[in-house]
Amino acid sequence: MPGPRALLGLGLLVAAGGVRAGGRCLNRGWGWGRGRERAPWCGSHRAMHGPSAGPGPGGLRFLGQDEAQAIDQELFTEYKFSVDQLMELAGLSCATAIAKVYPPSSFTTSRPAVLVVCGPGNNGGDGLVCARHLKMFGYEPTVYYPKRPSKPLFEGLTTQCQKMDIPFLPEFPAEPALIDELYGLVVDAIFGFSFKGAVREPFGSILSTLGHITVPIASIDIPSGWDVEKGKADGLQPDMLISLTAPKKAALHFEGRFHFLGGRFVPPALQEKYALNLPPYPGTECVLQLP
Repeated sequence: MPGPRALLGLGLLVAAGGVRAGGRCLNRGWGWGRGRERAPWCGSHRAMHGPSAGPGPGGLRFLGQDEAQAIDQELFTEYKFSVDQLMELAGLSCATAIAKVYPPSSFTTSRPAVLVVCGPGNNGGDGLVCARHLKMFGYEPTVYYPKRPSKPLFEGLTTQCQKMDIPFLPEFPAEPALIDELYGLVVDAIFGFSFKGAVREPFGSILSTLGHITVPIASIDIPSGWDVEKGKADGLQPDMLISLTAPKKAALHFEGRFHFLGGRFVPPALQEKYALNLPPYPGTECVLQLP
């Protein structure tokens, strides 16, 4: 039987030109403009994102929790998207954004190991889809999925990962140093924009551990544990945030290096109805980098 290190996987990131703290990659400059050039108004993140909610840089709308839920429901009821359809597009977007910022070639070992931590809801489902696509992209993902819903959708996503030889951890690594040693990246797919209230176990302990690791964290849609509108100054501080559909108001408090928009599936009429002011995706890309 393989030991815990074999189960957890190996891999640390190295930045171009040398290793940096926590194995973080250098900014590769993916932006909204042509090629890899940023749009003219793309300045510093903190300068563009002021303390108040509402319109962000370039008029981009930052959604409150009720607005985000209303758009989701309208996609399902009026536009007849299915949950698994949007989940597939969202998970692919997340894996694509991760591959742009932390490509497999930037890991220090031949096994670019990624730990994907999944919660019990749709955000966790996005994480499972993301893990499957990361595997297809040449990564070695490992999933921790402690609270699995007994629903066909999530059971199917789990089976798909297992059939692709993606291991599922029986226990979460208790020591931050062990995660730093065995993985080059952690994907936070625990809670999404529907999260409210206090964080329950085992996720409280998980977030506490993740708060002390040095390898980069990529959060899907919302950094887990944050208030969807107010953020959380003393909460998880990811290096990367992948906003889905449209950024949520919590993203105004994001101080990491890489903020991407993913989920290129919002119909133009719905964008107009909610005044989302989404920027144009370049070419056939399913993600774009926000300032």
